[in-house]
Amino acid sequence: MSARAPVRAVVVDDHPVVRDGLVAMLGADTGIEVVGTAADGAEALAVIAAAAPDVVLVDLRMPGTNGIEAIRALRARDPRAPRILVLTTYDTDRDIRGALEAGADGYLLKDTPGDEVTRAVHDLVAGRAVLAPAALAALTGSGGTRVQLSAREAEVLRLVADGCTNRAVASRLGIGEATVKTHLMHVYEKLGVGDRASAVRTAWELGLV
Repeated sequence: MSARAPVRAVVVDDHPVVRDGLVAMLGADTGIEVVGTAADGAEALAVIAAAAPDVVLVDLRMPGTNGIEAIRALRARDPRAPRILVLTTYDTDRDIRGALEAGADGYLLKDTPGDEVTRAVHDLVAGRAVLAPAALAALTGSGGTRVQLSAREAEVLRLVADGCTNRAVASRLGIGEATVKTHLMHVYEKLGVGDRASAVRTAWELGLV
């Protein structure tokens, strides 16, 4: 059996010390290979296009093209790849929601222990969502509002969580596959995720399914 290829990662941060620290930390994991770095969003877009990483770790506040703008540009290229992990010091609801709505797959703060960051990189590649407690609080709306799934959206997601394909969900609910896909897209938008696995995990963490 051939060994699994390491996860290819790009680190984007305007602070050289932080950037170098992340490169060293990730490089210490034999399952991760850092294939590029960038100091701002514009540089990141070029580096990512050339390096084709599996995961991008990106800060939010950077000169020029900021993190959210870079995330939007990446998602305009491809809605699913690479997986995007925001790693920042900013934990306001506005920052968190902005990043997730732009297309980020995960959100951690820079005080997260190193082993949790490397684990997050592997989790993202495996299709799992990665959210700091502050990000979960923003999604659940600790200030009053809460992520709300319609009854049908929740029903679809529960069946997906049980392992049903879109065709199986459609058959169980007596609706078309296109309708199932539409419901799932609405779920993804509400939860700030990009795929089925992340939707199920995030919904489970939020107590929605």
